[in-house]
Amino acid sequence: MATIALLALGYSGYYFCRSNLSVVLPDLIRYLAQRGITASEAQVRLGFIASAGTMAYAAGKFISGSIADLFGGRRNFLAGMGGSIFFTILFMAGGGFPLFTLAWVGNRLFQSTGWVGLVKVASRWFSYSAYGTVMAVLSLSYLFGDAGCRWVMGQLMAHGLGWRGVFVAAASSLAVLLAANVMLLRETPEERGLPAPEANPLNVYAGEEEGEEGHFGLAGILGPLLRSFPFWLVCLLSLGTTLLRETFNFWTPTYFVQFVGLSTSAAGKSSALFPLLGGVSVILAGVLSDKLGLNGRNLVLVVGMGACTVCLYVLAHTPPQVDQWKPVALVAMVGFLLLGPYSYLAGAMSLDFGGKRGSATAAGIIDGVGYMAGWLSGETVARITVHYGWRNAFLALAGVALLTALVAMSLAVHQRSRKARVAEA
Repeated sequence: MATIALLALGYSGYYFCRSNLSVVLPDLIRYLAQRGITASEAQVRLGFIASAGTMAYAAGKFISGSIADLFGGRRNFLAGMGGSIFFTILFMAGGGFPLFTLAWVGNRLFQSTGWVGLVKVASRWFSYSAYGTVMAVLSLSYLFGDAGCRWVMGQLMAHGLGWRGVFVAAASSLAVLLAANVMLLRETPEERGLPAPEANPLNVYAGEEEGEEGHFGLAGILGPLLRSFPFWLVCLLSLGTTLLRETFNFWTPTYFVQFVGLSTSAAGKSSALFPLLGGVSVILAGVLSDKLGLNGRNLVLVVGMGACTVCLYVLAHTPPQVDQWKPVALVAMVGFLLLGPYSYLAGAMSLDFGGKRGSATAAGIIDGVGYMAGWLSGETVARITVHYGWRNAFLALAGVALLTALVAMSLAVHQRSRKARVAEA
């Protein structure tokens, strides 16, 4: 329980230095407008910064996952915290786009080491029979943690703190959690005198003896993953779900201000409903996954993404600044429908595919592939909203959700056929 608490609270703290830009974005746009940049231009340029950060995050995922599998997850987890703190302070000290871009890219690059480090530590501490529940609890760190961080930062802004003050508070909060993890987090249960748990016997390395990190080398970790067709279908699912998640994570406060008519502080607090309802969904999805098995997860993905498509279509046809509760409720519902299925991909499914040997690499590839599409959530979404409006942006996202549901259906059919073939054999 102590390990779960340290990992969950530690990764929650990452969101102080990740959601901060989204929360302060309307205030930052006004700050830049006072310096002679039009609001539309500032929105597009900040969207570019977000996209550049997302690409850095994606690139980091591909590298940091294998590093965690070879050298240990604890180092990744702690290094991500330290780097994020440094670059958050650097962003706060900047006053223009060059330094803003450097600081945000550096921040997201270091943040890419956090989740894969968490997955690696989890793979060493917990049995495969509890992967779904354990990873659901740990996934709350990027949902309830995100919601909590947004609410706290919204409260700080409501009490008059500007965007620079929010960044200082974010870095300070993460620093406290870094200190706690440095002192208390351990890589394996053996370091506490506890027995090692059992890995999933159906992972892609099944039949090969598990060994210590680095024993098999990079090729021995990557080969079985890259030859797995279901693994690549999961990567495709990550493309669609990550694009949707990142779009809502970054643009929800701005949508609430520009389209719905909320104040900046109210928008920041209301945006917390997206990850908050998503957290409820993750718990439900995690418990279901342990009860229904692998194909049960695929069915949840199909149903969730199909319903998400409908919800996004309704959101696209919601009129501006009429009933403020309706778009806020619809955004929260998208979080509920999307984030439970999303949590499977770089969570329990990564552990199922990678076992103790390649879990971080699996999570890194799945997340990395997803964030290659996630870069569209920044500048591209900004241009769509500026030139074509929020309605067309949500229609485009509904199309993404529909395609993702179809991929999930393909995975479900493939896994069912594979299960039948194994049963016959």
